[in-house]
Amino acid sequence: MTDQRSDASAPVVPHDHADPPDGLADGAQYVAGRQLPGSSGRRHTLVDPATGESTHTYELAGTADVDAAVEAARRALPEWAGATPGERSDAMHRLHAVLDGQAAELARAESLNCGKPARLTEEFDVPGSVDNVAFFAGAARRLDGVAAAEYSPDHTSYVRREPLGVIGSIAPWNYPLQMACWKILPAIAAGNTIVLKPSELTPLTSLMFARAAHAAGIPDGVVNIVTGAGADAGEHLVGHPAVAMTSFTGSTAVGRRVAALAAGSAKRTHLELGGKAPFVVFDDADLEAAVHGAVAGALINTGQDCTAATRAYVQRPLYDAFVSGVADLMAGVRLGPPTDAATDIGPLISHAHRDRVAGFVERARAYATVVTGGAAPGGPLAPGAYYLPTLVTGAAQDSEIVQGEVFGPVLTVLPFDADDEGLALANDTPYGLAASVWSRDVYRTSRATREIRAGCVWVNDHIPIISEMPHGGYRASGYGKDMSAYSFDEYTQIKHVMSDNTGEPHKDWHRTVFTLSLIHR
Repeated sequence: MTDQRSDASAPVVPHDHADPPDGLADGAQYVAGRQLPGSSGRRHTLVDPATGESTHTYELAGTADVDAAVEAARRALPEWAGATPGERSDAMHRLHAVLDGQAAELARAESLNCGKPARLTEEFDVPGSVDNVAFFAGAARRLDGVAAAEYSPDHTSYVRREPLGVIGSIAPWNYPLQMACWKILPAIAAGNTIVLKPSELTPLTSLMFARAAHAAGIPDGVVNIVTGAGADAGEHLVGHPAVAMTSFTGSTAVGRRVAALAAGSAKRTHLELGGKAPFVVFDDADLEAAVHGAVAGALINTGQDCTAATRAYVQRPLYDAFVSGVADLMAGVRLGPPTDAATDIGPLISHAHRDRVAGFVERARAYATVVTGGAAPGGPLAPGAYYLPTLVTGAAQDSEIVQGEVFGPVLTVLPFDADDEGLALANDTPYGLAASVWSRDVYRTSRATREIRAGCVWVNDHIPIISEMPHGGYRASGYGKDMSAYSFDEYTQIKHVMSDNTGEPHKDWHRTVFTLSLIHR
């Protein structure tokens, strides 16, 4: 099919170079309260995705570094698990104060490391992460079980929540600070200790978090960071016999590998995997709100978000106006350097990932229409991993661009007629992480929230998250919850305690095993 507006260029702002923070001066590992170099013998270079320039070089973690971190977490466990909920809460309140005081530095490091616009890190990533700390500092005091009661006439029962032990977590590159918080905070609030492996592409803010934990007086060894490749450091962490539980966020394919490795030792797993969020617009929706919501939901973090709006299904009466409105708004989005306040979206995480996203769009040209975008910008942004906001129409439901996780600033739009069809299309992928529905009719939205199979369904909005509510998916999007008090279900062991209330040595139920005549022999 022919392209429309495929030569459109989004506005750009001139590039501004930023000096890197000194985040890796002592290495990319943080073990037992010390920042250390790795010992794998393999070095890794971080690249600023906005310029293509190298910013840091460090030595990756090897299996020995993982062993040392797990041992540090194991040694720290008795003291931390034995602390009262109030003591853990106090330490986490101090951590909140430290991180809140470092908010500007954290935002700057996240922008440099990931290519995120300053507005995103300063107004979304960092405030959300700091709020997570405040939430779990309070939640640490509320590890509730079932209150004591006599469910059997002769016994009192109650439920304890106990820490699992050493947690081994693996976080992705798209939201490094937020994912570090989502992994670390519920684990340590519940009394566990943790070894976190951030992506080797984006370790800076995870290391800053660990240093902040030390500054807040959280005992050394409670929070440990190992920065290495997934094939050695990551797999060794998942399979480590002293690790009680693995939490992983990343692609569905790698999640299956993590689950298989963890199954070898019957290890508990929590998996937050891929997504392909539908954005369902009924014919009575506020068109302007839906257009703005679709562009914001598709382009947040340059589309590198597993809950991003990726598949818009628009009821036929609004379809043409929706496509036109999205195309116009996308064409005005400003690409530019992350440090510039005028920048709307920054580069993708790397040139390799930019090429992967472009590959989806290029293959789609054979069967669909690229309405706007579909190219890397030239000019001053050419050295970076930038890609124009892209709108695709005319694709079939079973096509790659509709079914595959592109993970970039690409939105596909498809029409539907009856409500039944729209909801069926929304559910027609292997994923089930997030979705949104747009309508003024409360009965329509209520039905949609019941029938769409996803861990989160927004109504007349798309993307907002809050610390008090859980995040996690259905089906190929994984299982288990991040954030909220529900996350404690992942990081605690439930123990039933049952006490006899009678003092009688001879229980009536003993007769099912032996008769009373045997007692006097």
